[in-house]
Amino acid sequence: MLRQIILDTETTGLDPKIGHRVIEIGCIELVNRKFTGEQFHIYLNPDRDSDEGALEVHGLTTEFLSDKPRFKDIYEEFLKFISGSELLIHNAEFDVNFLDHEIKLLSNKLPTVSDSVMKITDTLQIAREKHPGQRNSLDALVKRYEIGGYDRELHGALLDSQILGDVYLSMTGGQSNLDFSVMAEEQEMKQNHSSNKSDAELNLKVIELTEEENKAHEDYLLRMKEETGIDPLGLN
Repeated sequence: MLRQIILDTETTGLDPKIGHRVIEIGCIELVNRKFTGEQFHIYLNPDRDSDEGALEVHGLTTEFLSDKPRFKDIYEEFLKFISGSELLIHNAEFDVNFLDHEIKLLSNKLPTVSDSVMKITDTLQIAREKHPGQRNSLDALVKRYEIGGYDRELHGALLDSQILGDVYLSMTGGQSNLDFSVMAEEQEMKQNHSSNKSDAELNLKVIELTEEENKAHEDYLLRMKEETGIDPLGLN
């Protein structure tokens, strides 16, 4: 089973080293490249204001976040949800650095995001390899792959995770490789099954050639030999 978690965050600013915090986490589950409906979504009280530029992007005010839980209250639930999965994140370094910073504020002894998952895949890197020299922001990819049905006037972690899920499946989609070994094995089984049956069991009608038909066939093969200089299959 391939379990992938699409993850996005919203933050009070751009740099955790100068005190910016995570204010929203959104996660969407994929199993075998299908949405399961399972998700993890939480708003967080950062105990500080958002920068003006960040507030314009996500619209999450200090007043709205004031009664929300703090990261320490949801840390275990969050790690349990992502545990053992492959994380899919657009510009993964940004989100992982912020989340790991939140964890370190609690304790340096706690497992980080990287410690808790099987793999972290940066979908921005996938996009850059697939579309070199082009804009590969999530907005640009939405237009390129014609992903519709979302109102994205403001950014949101859960909304962006849902959009990224559609983008990721479009970017990495394609026909599955056919398992020719299995097909060959099935064909061989069918042939063996047929060969083990008698003509009577298979209800086959056997038609014997008349002497005239045999003579006509031999004349035809002889003409082929004379014209090509090569013995056709079956000619003595």
